[in-house]
Amino acid sequence: MTITQTPIKGLIVLTPRVFNDDRGYFFESFNETTFNEAAGYPVHFVQDNQSFSTKGVLRGLHLQKGEHSQAKLVRVTQGEVLDIAVDLRAGSATYGEYYGEVLSEDNNKQLFIPRGFGHGFIVLSDTAVFQYKCDNYYNKQAEGGIHYADPDLNIDWQLSADSFNVSDKDVELPFLRDVNDLGF
Repeated sequence: MTITQTPIKGLIVLTPRVFNDDRGYFFESFNETTFNEAAGYPVHFVQDNQSFSTKGVLRGLHLQKGEHSQAKLVRVTQGEVLDIAVDLRAGSATYGEYYGEVLSEDNNKQLFIPRGFGHGFIVLSDTAVFQYKCDNYYNKQAEGGIHYADPDLNIDWQLSADSFNVSDKDVELPFLRDVNDLGF
């Protein structure tokens, strides 16, 4: 597995070694020892989630606040998405900066998003299946987020805004400058 550190500390891209032959392919998608060495600390995942979405669906930017914050290991098993992580860690040198990575069934990349980040993605293909591991259980009272079109973040979602399919809940999320405390 190839581990690539992004420009934002703690945010890493994992690219597996894929073994192809005339029958198809095989790769190891997760190995706790290898992963924890790459992360630099032990991460214990407790919940796996999956979503199916169509082209233009934008989910995010989501987070869990305080003691319920979550680290995530995200990947795409069908289709292609642009995955976005925004550094929301108080005192971080890259606070308010984002990183984007295309994740697809073809590149098999995974993105590790530590606690203290907002997270979202947009589907670039006709459909996509998105899977992710979390190191903390979901807590409805701790959910929050930042508006996907926050002008201070200026995220390039790679599709025209008129093609976005966004939930009412995500449309109502605040801009980062309007949030006092995210609990990170």
